[in-house]
Amino acid sequence: FLDHTGLIRQRDIGDLMRYSSLAQDLFSQDRYGSVATGEVRPPSVRYSDEQLYALAQYLYSLQPPPNPNPNGVEARKGKVVFEREGCGRCHTAPLYTNNKLVAVDGFTPPPDSEVAADVIPIRVGTDPAYALESHKGTGYYKVPSLKGVWYRGPLGHNGSAATLEEWFNPDRLRADYVPGGFRGHDGNSRSIPGHPFGLRRSAAERKNLIAFLRTL
Repeated sequence: FLDHTGLIRQRDIGDLMRYSSLAQDLFSQDRYGSVATGEVRPPSVRYSDEQLYALAQYLYSLQPPPNPNPNGVEARKGKVVFEREGCGRCHTAPLYTNNKLVAVDGFTPPPDSEVAADVIPIRVGTDPAYALESHKGTGYYKVPSLKGVWYRGPLGHNGSAATLEEWFNPDRLRADYVPGGFRGHDGNSRSIPGHPFGLRRSAAERKNLIAFLRTL
């Protein structure tokens, strides 16, 4: 699925082309370049199929940077924690995602929807605002891949957690917590709710788990 809310299925290059057109041609607030260049494009004008195909091919050509994190003792211990805690049920190797959707609190998936088979029967408690109140809202968040999570921060669908250490810090659930990443438009302290998995482990186990995740 593409976008945090699983807005479009990613089955082939055509889906990526459609998503690119959706973001650039229909969602004017998401359009890249318009603010910086002052470009104004009429709603009836869209990127051509040739342009969208070339863009998708370029995106497919991109390669991740070399991973500098060693698969040492801590990382190997962290893999044991990852497997013992059942993290692989959602973050399934080798892509470290099961390519499924999670319904957010406040939304009940219709049983006869075409995505019903792709919805896993758990709730993770993540702030549902983006999935319910934005123009990209679907009622779901996709299970993200953990591949490359060592360089893909900030974390969370809204970038509230700046690092893996912060993501696995139990203090982030407190109402008076000050996020290291995005703090909301008002900049106030607030919790980073959701995904409690791993927060109850000891400090040593969380450190090892982070070391393992950085090797992915």
